[in-house]
Amino acid sequence: MAALALLLLLALGEGASALRGRADGEAVKFDFTPFLIQYESGRVQRFMGTSVVPPSVDARTGVASADVVVDQGTGLAVRLYRPSTRGRHGRLPVLLYFHGGAFVVESAFGPVYHNYLNALAARAGVIAVSVNYRLAPEHTLPAAYDDSWTALQWVLSNASRGSGSGSSWLSKYGDMSRLFVGGDSAGGNIAHNLAMRAGQQGGQDAGDIRPPIKGVALLDPYFLGGHASAWAERAWGFICAGRYGTEHPYVDPMALPAEAWRRLGAARVLVTRSGQDRLGPWQGAYVDALRGSGWGGKARLYETPGEGHCYFLNNLQSPKAAMHMATVAAFVNHSPS
Repeated sequence: MAALALLLLLALGEGASALRGRADGEAVKFDFTPFLIQYESGRVQRFMGTSVVPPSVDARTGVASADVVVDQGTGLAVRLYRPSTRGRHGRLPVLLYFHGGAFVVESAFGPVYHNYLNALAARAGVIAVSVNYRLAPEHTLPAAYDDSWTALQWVLSNASRGSGSGSSWLSKYGDMSRLFVGGDSAGGNIAHNLAMRAGQQGGQDAGDIRPPIKGVALLDPYFLGGHASAWAERAWGFICAGRYGTEHPYVDPMALPAEAWRRLGAARVLVTRSGQDRLGPWQGAYVDALRGSGWGGKARLYETPGEGHCYFLNNLQSPKAAMHMATVAAFVNHSPS
């Protein structure tokens, strides 16, 4: 699993090099195994997260999915999930979701996230919009952050005038007064930065719609900060092409002044942390900083002992993964978990 592999790299403080230089002697520019290798020629060789499954109607959950291209210029696309309406009354919450994968691998169209979003849409009763944002190193940060803003604006505009398969689900079934953003690992990082932008910038640019975000779900989010290993710093530098250090608020939200925290564009925040996740101290510090900032909302830290980074993406039927999903579903539906 890509997210777990990221944790192993950060925990060990070193990059694997078993595959270095094995592609016909081609010179390596950056070895980011087990995710990918970038060669001096510019070629990128990915080792995971490249398989794709088509949208469908899931036989087990009854959830329907459909793909929509959001931006023809950048290729930004989303996969929407609509739970069965049988036995449901009224409109459904909307969840804008960002996948993990160290900003360099995985896809909204891959089997891991297709299965996870199918299950979450059914369990939480939400219209889920899974964003296939651009990946580094071909598109280094802030490309993923820009894509998240574009996707949010697309959701808001299509909620009132959607047409065609998938996008019409937002206008027909979605309740935009219950709009949530979320993601795991790198996707949690993206969701946080999107919420910050929504609170500080939303509606100021011509044509932008001010987003009414109800809550933010950060699932084992990818945050760094003080005492990050040299390898973690190199990896982050690769992801953003050296534009931002590990002390930058993009990856170290604790560097934000209290005034910035108070403008976070959501009323509620859920952060999940796994007991064996070496990113855990930064995840906990995030909640502490948010609570201590004077922000007027409510933050919750949900912890799972004895598990590694983003364990909940694997065996969805395991008791701990099921409880984790129930917690996310309860957060969206604002009921006790």
